[in-house]
Amino acid sequence: MIRNDIISYYIILLFLPVLSVAGSLTPILNSIQPQKITIIGENHRHSESVDLFQVLIKGYLKNNKCLTIALEINSHQQPIINQVIQGRAVVSDIEISSIIDHVALRNMIDDLVTQKKNGACLEVLAIDAGDDVNMERDEWMAANLAKQIGKTPVLVLLGNLHTLKKVNWDLSMTTHGSPSVAEILNNQGYRVDSYPQRWLETKCASPQQLRYRFIPADTAEALTLLNTSMFSLLNAFEPDSAIGVIDGAVLWECS
Repeated sequence: MIRNDIISYYIILLFLPVLSVAGSLTPILNSIQPQKITIIGENHRHSESVDLFQVLIKGYLKNNKCLTIALEINSHQQPIINQVIQGRAVVSDIEISSIIDHVALRNMIDDLVTQKKNGACLEVLAIDAGDDVNMERDEWMAANLAKQIGKTPVLVLLGNLHTLKKVNWDLSMTTHGSPSVAEILNNQGYRVDSYPQRWLETKCASPQQLRYRFIPADTAEALTLLNTSMFSLLNAFEPDSAIGVIDGAVLWECS
C-alpha cells in the first residue's frame, strides 16, 4: 500500500507540477489550525481542484497531525463512508450527486481511506443535506461543521458560492438573502477562512500548462475576481473590498 501511495504521489507531480505545499499554497496550509474551519471552494468536477485539495491534506498530515475532512456529500452517506473505511464497502457504493460526482473525487476518497488504513490521523465526513431535511442546505452544512470544531482542524471542499463570508443582498431584487456556509459560521463567531478557486481558462494546449496562483484578499485582483465571477451570479451589491468576504483565492490559468 505504501508503495502505491508513493507512485500515486509522483504521478500527481508529473502531470500537475504546479501543485506543491511550497510557494503560493503556504497561506492556505497555514490557515489549517485547531478550533478553525478552512473552506476550499471549487467549480465542481474539476480534477485539478481535487488534486489541490489532496496536496493540502497531505501537506498538513505529513507532520503526524490530525485532520477532519468534510465533503459536499449527503450526510446520509456517512454510514457507507464508515463502511468503506472499515473495508466492508467500496467507494463506488457511496451515492454522490451527479452535479459533483467525478472520477477524481472518488479517487480522492479512496486515497483518504488508504491513508487512514496506513495510520493517518484523519476523519472523512459527509455534511450535505438531503431532500428530506427541512432546512436550507447551507444551514445544515454549517451546523454539521460547527459540531466538529475542536482540537482537530476542519478542512472542507465546497462549491464556490458556499465560501462567501459576507454578502450585502439587494433586497429590491430578492425578498431575502440566503447566507452561505461560511457566512453562517462567521456570524456565529467561529473562526473560518475561505478560499474559492476560479478558472480563467478550463482547457490549455496541454494539462501541464494549467497553473494556479494564490491571490491575497487585500489585492485589487482579488476584488475584481470576486465581483466578476461570483457576485455577478447573486442579487447582491458588489463589495468594495474582498477582505472579510474571502481570505484569498486560487486562480487557475494557462501558462
